[in-house]
Amino acid sequence: MTGLDRAVELVREGDLDHVPAFRDQVLAFCADHPDALLRTCEAAHLTGSALVVDPADGRFVLLHHRKVGRWLQPGGHADGDGDLAAVALKEAQEETGIDGLVVRLPAVDIDVHEFRAPGEPSHLHLDLRFVVAAPAGTAAAGSPPGNPESIAIRWVAEDELDQLDVDESTRRLVQRGLATLHRP
Repeated sequence: MTGLDRAVELVREGDLDHVPAFRDQVLAFCADHPDALLRTCEAAHLTGSALVVDPADGRFVLLHHRKVGRWLQPGGHADGDGDLAAVALKEAQEETGIDGLVVRLPAVDIDVHEFRAPGEPSHLHLDLRFVVAAPAGTAAAGSPPGNPESIAIRWVAEDELDQLDVDESTRRLVQRGLATLHRP
């Protein structure tokens, strides 16, 4: 199985019936672009994101991304790795600095969005999204350490989203991810 085959499998196995148009768009793009896992695929490429949640209280991590200038979930480029769940976990670990994270399958959301950052050409991110559980009680210990990609990082409760600059896709991810917390 190729890396792209693995990525397609994760999309197909995802709990994504709430966004069929995005799922179908990503699958069609992958069928036409064997390089969809690479940043060199200029029109669009695959990414993996994580809703990092403390299962003890349902709070989740958002970071204020330096390049994008708004609050987002951790995530990043596949860079050739078709295991987008592993990509989401790696990015969550790097961007939050939290030890002991565990990715949950299947994916809970998928999004296609235009990425614009200073000094980079505009392109699409085909983003498969997973819940990543932090050790219970981690949020009570305070803000995660983060890394230089963000200018701020914090634990957030769902009712605090209106106080932050978050888009509808982040809100959808939070709603979908929190709904899965108590599933086996």
